[in-house]
Amino acid sequence: LTSPRLESPIHDGRKRLDIIFANMATDAFFGWLAQHYSSSNIIVECKNYTGDVGNPELDQLTTRFSPNRGRVGFLLCRTLDTRALFVQRCRDAANDGHGFVIALEDADLSTLVAARRDGDSKALFAFLKKRFDELVM
Repeated sequence: LTSPRLESPIHDGRKRLDIIFANMATDAFFGWLAQHYSSSNIIVECKNYTGDVGNPELDQLTTRFSPNRGRVGFLLCRTLDTRALFVQRCRDAANDGHGFVIALEDADLSTLVAARRDGDSKALFAFLKKRFDELVM
């Protein structure tokens, strides 16, 4: 992922993207994603939440998706009390054609950073693919 842009306005400034990355990957998870799903850009929504993230927060992210921008994003938060419920909400959104949202908590980010630091590309792919599969399998 390259060219991060923070607080990027869309719809003539009526909405903003917390972070948007260009997906230039040709291999690993993001390369696989680009081959199979509309993911020219990856949108990241950051919530400084602990507890439950509800439908309004999910809907906020899915309304930022478009065929031209991409239909894959991450919702980052501190913790999820009921991760299974939020994943089901994300799965519902995916099944309804609203795009693919992968939720990542602080602990998940620590796991990903450690795998990257250790050069463990297989672990990175496996972790992210497992999270994506929760939405589509």
